[in-house]
Amino acid sequence: MTAYTSPPEGATTSCVDELGPVIPRTFPPAPGWSPTGHRLHAPLEYSRGPEKVWVYGALRVRDGQAITLTTRSRNIAGYLQLLEAIAAANPTGDLYLISDNLSSHKSPPIQAWLAEHPRVRHVFIPVGACWLNLQEAWWRIFRRAAFAGQTFADGEEIERATAAATRQLNARAQPWVWGRPDPSACRASCAIPLATAFEERRIRG
Repeated sequence: MTAYTSPPEGATTSCVDELGPVIPRTFPPAPGWSPTGHRLHAPLEYSRGPEKVWVYGALRVRDGQAITLTTRSRNIAGYLQLLEAIAAANPTGDLYLISDNLSSHKSPPIQAWLAEHPRVRHVFIPVGACWLNLQEAWWRIFRRAAFAGQTFADGEEIERATAAATRQLNARAQPWVWGRPDPSACRASCAIPLATAFEERRIRG
């Protein structure tokens, strides 16, 4: 947790993960509630076929800025592309990358890349503890912004929606803080609902 709460001076902590596969189809609207207090549900329409998109993402904890990129498969090449993008966006200081234990994250090509970039270090979370990765919480916000209520005919439309949603979320990004929210700060917030403020800026420890 020190990578979140007290990283070394000059270091940057980012959370990385993959989302997918995302298949062209109609996505339900964002979850909502009826005036009588019942959960609103929407039917799903699926399209099965070879066209799938994986979204790679990295969330910079100190300011909430995110990087996303899309590929048509989940593999070492896609993860290498993400590492290059993270390094380019953070050209100075050590980089601590919070990640799960996927084999592709530990493969020889990844290890070779890390050896060539010694300032970049993996911090692997324990198996079954994905909630420790703040990127998972960011994905929930991203899915609403990019996919909720939308119909996608092909992978290119998914890629465009991913880029647009990332720009929108980065335009209003704020730091992510590990721990429980300050109750007084939550009560004082009137610009956005409590649930939204909690989800976008906090994750329970």
